[in-house]
Amino acid sequence: MARERWPRLSAFANISVYIDHSPNPPPAWTCHVCGTDWPCAKWRTANPGPAERKLLLPVISGLLPGAIRDLRGRVDGPQPPEIVKRFLFFLPLSDDEALAIARRMR
Repeated sequence: MARERWPRLSAFANISVYIDHSPNPPPAWTCHVCGTDWPCAKWRTANPGPAERKLLLPVISGLLPGAIRDLRGRVDGPQPPEIVKRFLFFLPLSDDEALAIARRMR
């Protein structure tokens, strides 16, 4: 009976990765631990499940406008659709979808 009432806790098994490997303050957008572009490889290999994706989507979406503003102006920096795909790595986005999201986030 308890099993039916509680969500699968294993869906949140990677929460420590998400917390530990947080982004450095903008405009860096690098991992606090790794120093690489954020979201870092640890985030990407954590493979968020459906429950985690539901929690991550609004958080990451809230970061996108600032990330686009900070990253697109860099010399040889990524273009807005590339930034969208980078930050929303856990969603299967086409190039057209990423462009549409980037336009809305500016």
